[in-house]
Amino acid sequence: MMLQTAELFDLDTVPSPWRHLFEGEAPWSFLERLDAFARSLADDRRGEVHPTAVLSGAVIVEPGAVIGPHAYVVGPAWLMAGSTVGHGAHLRGNVLLAPGSIVNHASEVKRSILLGGARAPHFNYVGDSVLGNRVNLGAGVKVANLKAFGDEIRVDGAATGLRKLGALIGDDVSVGCNAVLAPGTVIGPRSVVYHGATVRGFIPADSIVKFKPELVVTKHLRAG
Repeated sequence: MMLQTAELFDLDTVPSPWRHLFEGEAPWSFLERLDAFARSLADDRRGEVHPTAVLSGAVIVEPGAVIGPHAYVVGPAWLMAGSTVGHGAHLRGNVLLAPGSIVNHASEVKRSILLGGARAPHFNYVGDSVLGNRVNLGAGVKVANLKAFGDEIRVDGAATGLRKLGALIGDDVSVGCNAVLAPGTVIGPRSVVYHGATVRGFIPADSIVKFKPELVVTKHLRAG
């Protein structure tokens, strides 16, 4: 049975200005409120912004937040104190980064929330998603948000009314390098997804998802 919002994320740790975004049992319902909330943000850039970074639109960079070299941040966006946008990263609007969260080298995030300590550190794509507290995406992990034919995304059989929805990743989940999360994936807290896996649907809390292709080693034909 699919987990509800409060079972995926410790809502007491969600920054108070954002807590209303997580109202409702369906974990994807945050998207209904995120767009309007993001439009209400005003530009405020008191944090550390590297001179080569490019910021456009309403971007809140709180004192203690850092935007590194050659990053491209398109507002609306809110970087709370202690969050980091690293070298060459791209935020594409309607992005909220909680304290301690990281979007690092060559990673791209669009219309998503990263809760405290969540990490998209290397060559990641995250669209229309929530990364829970302390979630870590290995290098090359892609969170897909649009089905091949653009039809409605269903979550564990439930209609969402959405054409774009990425993943709802519960607190303390670890996703291995080069895994792909299909649109509408829900992963319960404390689960581990092994590298290279393609994951879709609902993964219960405390699960291990393994991808174990067969590795074959043989003698080369020219070997003596």
